Amino acid sequence: MTDPLLERYKVIILDEAHERTLATDVLFGLLKEVLRNRPDLKLVVMSATLEAEKFQGYFSSAPLMKVPGRLHPVEIFYTQEPERDYLEAAIKTVFQIHLCEPPGDILVFLTGEEEIEDACKKLAKEIANAGDQVGPAKIVPLYSTLPPAMQQKIFEPAPPPAVDGGIPGRKIVVSTNIAETSLTIDGIVYVIDPGFAKQKVYNPRIRVESLLVSPISKASAHQRSGRAGRTQPGKCFRLYTEKSFHNDLVPQTYPEILRSNLANTVLTLKKLGIDDLVHFDFMDPPAPETLMRALEVLNYLGALDDDGNLTKLGEIMSEFPLDPQMAKMLVVSPEFNCSNEILSISAMLSEEDPQWCYENFINHRALKSADNVRQQLARIMARFNLKLCSTDFNSRDYYVNIRKAMLAGYFMQVAHLERTGHYLTVKDNQVVHLHPSNCLDHKPEWVIYNEYVLTSRNFIRTVTDIRGEWLVDIAPHYYDLSNFPNCEAKRQLEKLYKKRENTREESRNRK
Repeated sequence: MTDPLLERYKVIILDEAHERTLATDVLFGLLKEVLRNRPDLKLVVMSATLEAEKFQGYFSSAPLMKVPGRLHPVEIFYTQEPERDYLEAAIKTVFQIHLCEPPGDILVFLTGEEEIEDACKKLAKEIANAGDQVGPAKIVPLYSTLPPAMQQKIFEPAPPPAVDGGIPGRKIVVSTNIAETSLTIDGIVYVIDPGFAKQKVYNPRIRVESLLVSPISKASAHQRSGRAGRTQPGKCFRLYTEKSFHNDLVPQTYPEILRSNLANTVLTLKKLGIDDLVHFDFMDPPAPETLMRALEVLNYLGALDDDGNLTKLGEIMSEFPLDPQMAKMLVVSPEFNCSNEILSISAMLSEEDPQWCYENFINHRALKSADNVRQQLARIMARFNLKLCSTDFNSRDYYVNIRKAMLAGYFMQVAHLERTGHYLTVKDNQVVHLHPSNCLDHKPEWVIYNEYVLTSRNFIRTVTDIRGEWLVDIAPHYYDLSNFPNCEAKRQLEKLYKKRENTREESRNRK
């Protein structure tokens, strides 16, 4: 942001470009803009499975170089019929390979932590039950939230035979798609690919971002099978039919920019001085509705004015490496005399660790990381002279102020308890339930939530009890009843507005 033309650099390398993350897609557009003004700058785009012609066309017919990789032949097997339960099929296939195939380690792709841990337990049980029929196996899980020491176990060698001259041991790695491109594990000869991965999907109409298990792309399937041929000829077992591979899998994974909430991206681009977002040169332009939603959210938060220009508040918010709602909550927290507490809450929410609950409610790595985040955010606050303060802990307003500050950022993520016993999200009218992990001992009438989770039901997670009257005090511009859908929340808000009007009337009469 301080060096828009990147004057300090002569060569920039963009690696793993095929992953098409939100950040890389924005970088493509920004660097293309820089290249127009800096003909001396060299940009090298590198990737394993790239839509080469598409990238070449985007970067003004740049020269294309193909560097052949060292890859042994990989035999690919498909199932005859579609599998009813890919997890069960994956476990059976691992056991069959361990029982019948020559030595070589196995890599299994699954979609998430819970599934991986479940598969590891079931595999360990199956192999233990087989006794002397099979050699020893070292079963290693791999997913992003695993502590680094546990992740390193994937590089350990396979176990030796149980007895001299016995059946050799085997290492079995059960991983998410981080083992697809990010790292190479020596000794992998067999790959099991059920054809699924978790993908982030955003629905701009109801403003919900969720992780959904979705079929992978052909490009991902090729990457996965390639893992089996790194050190010697290998085999890849695809747990779907060949017809499904050709007809059902899309050629490339949809770029993240087409399935993400863009509020943070829009704020960053505005900060960089890019005002014409509609004509910004994205490689794959996002849907207009997603862009409009992002602008609307930033306008409600006060980061953009009605003409779409960055406000003073928006400038400060853009400096924080946080979601816009969280940044707003942090920036306004001194007004509620609780910025120390909101700083800690922001740091902990930024470093949410699923292992948290398992390890006696304390996880050293997560706390250390959250502490680092807190220090970083505190430095940014100091730069903008945002006061670090707290309400007296014994004051009845201590928790009230914290909840009000949270609401100042998350007033668009509110749910109301209906008479039927379920919650409805305000304005979007989505039926939701409190996530089982919530710590509330009752069902409050109004709650704010940090996350909307789509699993077996629609859940809201990390929730806090708030009062209805705070909504009309803190965010009257958003709770404008003239464009509010008919629901029980609207009727309650009408009463609250009337009550506030009566209170004002009484105080005027007293004067």
